[in-house]
Amino acid sequence: MLRTLKFIASHPLTRNNKTSAMLNFLSWQIGSRVLKQPSICTFTESTKLIAWPGLKGATGNVYCGLHEFEDMGFLLHFLRPSDLFVDIGANIGSYTILAAADVKASVMAVEPLPKTFDILLQNIAINHAAKRVEALNMALGAKKDVLKFTSTHDTGNHIAIGGEKDVVEVPVNALDHVLYGKVPALIKIDVEGYEADVLSGATSTLQEPTLKAIIIELNGSGGRYGHSEEAIHSSLLKLGFKPAHYNPFNRTLSEAQNFGTHNTIYIRDQEYVMSRLKEATPFHVRGQHI
Repeated sequence: MLRTLKFIASHPLTRNNKTSAMLNFLSWQIGSRVLKQPSICTFTESTKLIAWPGLKGATGNVYCGLHEFEDMGFLLHFLRPSDLFVDIGANIGSYTILAAADVKASVMAVEPLPKTFDILLQNIAINHAAKRVEALNMALGAKKDVLKFTSTHDTGNHIAIGGEKDVVEVPVNALDHVLYGKVPALIKIDVEGYEADVLSGATSTLQEPTLKAIIIELNGSGGRYGHSEEAIHSSLLKLGFKPAHYNPFNRTLSEAQNFGTHNTIYIRDQEYVMSRLKEATPFHVRGQHI
């Protein structure tokens, strides 16, 4: 709990109003335990999420508005209704809902675990976004396959190795195949170490000039599959992508020297991306316009 409180106290959307944020946290902890059932919680001004204690894909948003502030803010400001966003490792749908319900963009949301996929569908439904979302209960990789996934680690579920228990079999396909010629403007990849395989199955998509940005988690977990984050970083650089930091409050991009320990935003055609960020309609989150 101490780690969560530190996160709330330092979050850009709550650090200037810590008392209110802590009261909101306590109210959620008490109320959710009394009800003992999922709750529908405010996300942005116009969206909602289903949440309950321990559901990490949702609770960070309940506490702070936008759990991953820099990356979610970038998505809100960069995407347009005419765009396609691909959410790989969609979990319960935080990024999918921002794209489909707030921005009104088209979304392909890919989530391998059946139970998590069910929550994703519920979040799409309560935000009336079904017409804009193609939800796929599968995983993405280098080729068509069937793989085993862990199922009890919430946002940390991953392709199982060795003798890991509580696993489920999941169909796998390549992004190039499931897109059927469609080209996204933005891709988010959060697959707990399997990023290299996802990118291997997306070689055609990655070369499309319409694709301007990738949000990808490179946290060292690729080592369990023999993958190197440095190699992924180098391959993205060769494709013209550069790592960047984004400040949603003043809408500025700054160059990053390397990838981060969590998500990293990679962009290409900086002038085009920056013009979109500057011209985006403001969004209202936790009493603040960004």
